Parts: sequence; C-alpha cells; structure tokens
Amino acid sequence: MLSTTSSPDLTPVIPRRFRLIFLMLVACFALWGLLNNMTDNLVPAFQRIFTIDQSRAGLVQVAFYGAYAVLAIFASILIEEFSYRVGVLIGLGVYIIGALMYIPACVEQSFDIYFIAIFVVAGGCSLLETTCNPYVISLGPEKTAVRRLNFAQAFNPVGSMVGIVLAQQLILSNLNPATAADRAQMAPEARAAIINEELFWVCAPYVGLCAIAVLIWLFFLRGGKSEQDAGETTGGGLLRVLVAAVFAVGPLVALYFAFPDMNKVHWILCGMLGPVAYIVLMGGYRRMLTALLKKPRYWFGVIAQFFYVGVQIAAWTWLNVYCQRELGVSPGTAAIYYTIAISLFILCRWVATYYMKKYNPASMMSLFAVAAIACCAGVMYLPSHVLFSIGGLPFSANVICLVAMSGCMSLMFPTIYGIALGGLDSRVVKLGAAGLIMAILGGAIITPWMADIIGSTDSCWLALTQGFDATWSTDLKTSSQALRASFIVPAICFAVVLTYSLMFRKPEQTH
Repeated sequence: MLSTTSSPDLTPVIPRRFRLIFLMLVACFALWGLLNNMTDNLVPAFQRIFTIDQSRAGLVQVAFYGAYAVLAIFASILIEEFSYRVGVLIGLGVYIIGALMYIPACVEQSFDIYFIAIFVVAGGCSLLETTCNPYVISLGPEKTAVRRLNFAQAFNPVGSMVGIVLAQQLILSNLNPATAADRAQMAPEARAAIINEELFWVCAPYVGLCAIAVLIWLFFLRGGKSEQDAGETTGGGLLRVLVAAVFAVGPLVALYFAFPDMNKVHWILCGMLGPVAYIVLMGGYRRMLTALLKKPRYWFGVIAQFFYVGVQIAAWTWLNVYCQRELGVSPGTAAIYYTIAISLFILCRWVATYYMKKYNPASMMSLFAVAAIACCAGVMYLPSHVLFSIGGLPFSANVICLVAMSGCMSLMFPTIYGIALGGLDSRVVKLGAAGLIMAILGGAIITPWMADIIGSTDSCWLALTQGFDATWSTDLKTSSQALRASFIVPAICFAVVLTYSLMFRKPEQTH
C-alpha cells in the first residue's frame, strides 16, 4: 500500500528564482534524450551505408555507452572543482565539437571517424547528464528533490520522441534502397555518390542541433548563475581538472593508436581504469569514494540503476522483433508499437510526478516494479491471438503487456537517482552522480544478455516457455519460444528495482 503524508506537500517544486535556469536545464534533458534515440538508428543506417555486419555496426552503441562510462567521473571532478554551470558549458561544448566532426567523417566516408565523433558526442551527453541531474536536485529544498528531478526527466522522453521522428524522416527515409549486393556491382563513383548523399542526411540533424546547443551555451555563459554556483571555484581547480582529463582521455588515445585492432569493448573497459585510478590516487576524492561506499542506499542505487537502464534499453531494442514475430506485422508497423510505448512512458512519467506530492516516490516505484514484473509474465505466457484492432493495428494480450511495460518504467530512473543521492553531502553528491551515470553501461550488457537467449535454440531459459512455438524464423533469427523466454531478463531487472525501492522507501533511512 502506498504511504501518504497527512496533507499534500504545497512546497514549490521549483522556486521562482530558479525557474529560468530550470527551463534551460530541461532543454538539456530533452537534447540528450533526442541524441540517445537518434543514435540508436545509426546502427541499421551504417550497416547499409558501409555494407558492414551487425557486430561492426553495433560499435555505435559501444562508442555511445562507453563514453558515458569513461567520462562520468571526469564530469564529477569538473563540477566539484568549478561549478554546475561550468559543467553544462563544457558538456555542450564537447557535444558541439563532436557533432561538427560528423562533417569530415561524411567527406571522408569513414566509419572510423564516425566512431570517434559518436564517442565525443556521447561524451558531451555524459558531461551534461552527470551535471544536470544533481544541478536540478540542488535548485530547491531536498524534500521536493525527487519530484523536481522527475519533472525535469519528464522532458527527456519528449526529446526521445523527437529523436525517433528525426531519425525516421531524415536518416532512415533517405537511405538508398540498393542492397549490399547491388552496391558491390556499382562503379566506385556511383557507389561513392550514393554514400555521400546518405551520410549528408546522417550529418544534417546532428550539425543542425548545434544551433540549439549554442543558444543554451550562451545563456549559461552570459548568466544562468544560481546560488549553488557562487564561490564554488577552488584554488588549483584548473590543474586538477586538467590532470583528471589526462587520466580520462590519455589511456583511450594511447590504446586507440597503439592497438588499432583492439576489441572496442575491451578498449572502453581499459579506458575506465584511468578515471578510477585518479579517484584512488587523489586523497580528497578517495575519501569521498569511501564515504559513498559506506552508504548502502547509494551503492545499491548504482546497482539498481544499472539493471534499470539495462532493461529499458533491452526491452525497447527487442520490442520491434517481438511484435513482428508474435503478430506477423512488418518492421514499419512494429515501429508504431514502439511509438505507442514511448508515448505511454511520457504520459506515466508526468502522472507519476504529479502524484509524488502526495505519495512516497519509493513506494510508488515499488508498485510500478510489481506491475512491470506482471507485464513480463504476460509477455512470456499470454497468447498472441488478436483481441482487437485500432486503425488496422492489431493488439494481443501479450503485446499489450509489452507496451504497458514502458509505462511501468517511466518513473524509475529519476526516482532511483534521487533516492540514492538523498541525504548526501553536497560535495559527495557530485561524485555520487558520476557512479549513477556510469551505471548507464548496463544498456550495453543487459541487451546482449537478452540477445543471447533470443538467438538460442538450446538456452536453459527456454525451459520456462516450453509448449510455445519453437519454429525458427530465418528472417528474424529467433523463435516465439526464445523471444518469450528472453523476457525473464527484464523480470530479473525489475526485481532488483523492487528490492531497492522496498529497502530504502523511508527518506530518513540512512543505513
């Protein structure tokens, strides 16, 4: 049962003096949401443009999520030594540089340059996300912090929706229909002309968004100071930031050129050692890390965030395939279910944010997690017979559960984030924010875990869905039995979130 207060909390979620700053930060939330979902579509786009296999095209995700993992600690050091405002300025600046790198990548028609450009763009997003989340928390009283963060995060999926539309209308719709075999038979000049046209439309949205990024950058450059920014710059801060930058980027650059054929996942994991080494070697930051590790509310929050981000990305990644296999629809029609799922995600986040003024956020999250686990069971075991159609779009019980799962996920990221950082010292919060952003790496681990089950004919998990159709689809490279069984992974992830919400549902609980 949801716990309530004796009367609704009437404290303003965003104090009037911070509303303009909050508005500009909301624009940053929308920006990185847009970039996240637009970049997802580069995997199939690059696979066709460069006629490469799925594993190489998948390096797009390695670059994107790897940048989050590698640069989050550097971002926390940046805002600790200077301010949230400086963190936003640097984050936007890095994004702009990365987006402009798409131009030489297009001219050279180089996947390798795109890989670096995507890493830099995502690095800017990592800096922004590590900065903006605690920045929003700081813009008002602590008792409204989770509601404030949920409110800001509500605009992130709005940006995601825009990113989906931009990718479909500008990138995917402008791909030449020529197959890999067709391109292999073309004259080099003709093939180069097609690729140039396709890459132009890949570049256009990323470079075009620089205009919005510049406007936000100018706001924080010329003003946008809050009380939290006053007096935060410390002596020697610039030197410490520069040393931290060397630790963050130096190993990556050295490994990239010394071992160009190195597995890129291993490259990212090795690159993460640099920022961690900096934290361990610097006494002040080492003490902050020790303080964080003594707080189960925090480190369990990082674990919960890892599983939540993983399940969100994995569930959305395989939603299209599931709808194709279970309902027999085309990829284009299956994409409509994804749009509906994102819309439900947005709606439920707004509704949840509203009711947080009355109900305990952690208690609400536990209820949503239970509902999500029930949805997983429905996806695994309910039939795929069409119950009704809307505008020619068929709906079955299992697909309804699959779409409803997105609504259940809506409040989890910001709520876990707010609970994990609750009650921490303002200095420790900045380093703590880095750990929660590094947890985004879960998307690169949980998604392949589901993929292994989906593409298997002998996985031990298939025993969970015995009796369902095991016929192998050569087009989708899976069976109904395997697809259904794979959703045990989201159920496990939601169980971790549920456990966290139940353990730390009391704000005054510090453990």
